[in-house]
Amino acid sequence: MDFALPEDLKAYLSELDAFIAAEIKPLEAKDDNIRFFDHRREWARTDFENGGLPRHEWELLLRDATIRADAAGHWRFSAPKKYGGKDGSNLWMAVIRDHFAAKGLGLHNDLQNEHSIVGNFPFVAMFEAFGTPAQQEEFILGGFARKRITAFGLTEPDHGSDATYMETRAVPETRDGVAGWLINGEKMWTTGMHVATHCATFARTSGNNGAARGISCFLVPTSTPGLKIEEYLWTFNMPTDHPRVSFTNVWVPDSTLLGPPDGGLALAQSFVHQNRIRQAASSLGAATFCVEESVKYARTRKPFGEALSKNQAIQFPLVELATQCEMLRLMIYKTAWDMDRLPHEAIESQLSDKISMCNYWANRLVCEAADRAMQVHGGIGYSRHKPFEHIYRHHRRYRITEGSEEIQMRKVAAYLFGYLGPRKQLFAGL
Repeated sequence: MDFALPEDLKAYLSELDAFIAAEIKPLEAKDDNIRFFDHRREWARTDFENGGLPRHEWELLLRDATIRADAAGHWRFSAPKKYGGKDGSNLWMAVIRDHFAAKGLGLHNDLQNEHSIVGNFPFVAMFEAFGTPAQQEEFILGGFARKRITAFGLTEPDHGSDATYMETRAVPETRDGVAGWLINGEKMWTTGMHVATHCATFARTSGNNGAARGISCFLVPTSTPGLKIEEYLWTFNMPTDHPRVSFTNVWVPDSTLLGPPDGGLALAQSFVHQNRIRQAASSLGAATFCVEESVKYARTRKPFGEALSKNQAIQFPLVELATQCEMLRLMIYKTAWDMDRLPHEAIESQLSDKISMCNYWANRLVCEAADRAMQVHGGIGYSRHKPFEHIYRHHRRYRITEGSEEIQMRKVAAYLFGYLGPRKQLFAGL
């Protein structure tokens, strides 16, 4: 059993570091762009007078960085080669995300809005698996060309994590001889709608509340009459691009249907595993950053004539966090490696519990690490002149989004007790 990272992966990390130093860091320092990352970051990023949306200059800077990364062959790394990517594996993506987040805040990787010079594209897998050839060309190639931006309209105001109790309805309706659907309902946390060209809108088309079958997905153009952004929800970490959206007699043709009718819930779940393992790696990297910065500070800070690092009250909490980081790193890398060895459709039934373990624990760990870093740094740690409050506020959301930690623990429990997964046969006689 070999736990060493592949040599070509280590070489690619060095290549990415060189690109960041040559292209991204100078851009970060140019024209006071550092304001988006220093103590002014929340104000610099947020247009508080325009619903709390991201400032245009901030989004232009992120776009500039990804254009440069795309030209260098990095941005599409995780995408299939036929779309200009490198077929980046789950293991390589996990290692890269861990590596990037461990560097701290910067233009190379800012997960507040899922930005990275090595992009994560869950919609590619979704359109590949469920889209028609025309939809694949329009939304995958159009997405990379920045002509198509798709928001995700699944969550609803009254039902949160339980997508099976979906009040948004779509009923068949033909207009001018064209078969289509009439959609009515409301969505929450429909991230990115301020720039989206389409909203992947999930609606019940048959069946009863609570049934997994009977939910369909429609690619609704955001300019469609009856689609309205009601408000942008201000969050713990600003800016916000998370609105509440209403659909009032929104009509779309049959061609907007993504995937099979009534099979939309499987579509919604098709890419959660890739997202969760990569997000877990990012939280791990950020936790590692918090620990390392605390260690450095404790070695140099000398109250009462002695380094803070000599105090066991400082040492022991950081020892526990460092231990958890090391154990979690092994599990994340191993789980990502296992994902690469399984067919995509087998991951849910064979490995979903391990992915959930990685994700919920990493998200909890980074919050603990950021909190401890504030405590070790004292007053300056609590200020915005250090990045820990930003890390805490940002990563705290992942204990709720991407499947709340309670939902993920329930998944682990179902596998552990044999209600789902490989252990189901073990308890078949009960």
